[in-house]
Amino acid sequence: MARALHLHVVAEGVERAEQRTLLEGLGISLVQGFLFSRPAPAAAIEALLARDARSLAAA
Repeated sequence: MARALHLHVVAEGVERAEQRTLLEGLGISLVQGFLFSRPAPAAAIEALLARDARSLAAA
């Protein structure tokens, strides 16, 4: 239904790689949950994203 309405779907509560694989197979590419990170303050997330961006730029 979401695709027919041209909406993006975010799956929440993804905790295991198997769940992510299943969701990707269903065409859902936006996921969040403990598989990726425990809840953290905004400053910690910003630092994590900055570190990832630096490592991608160096590759």
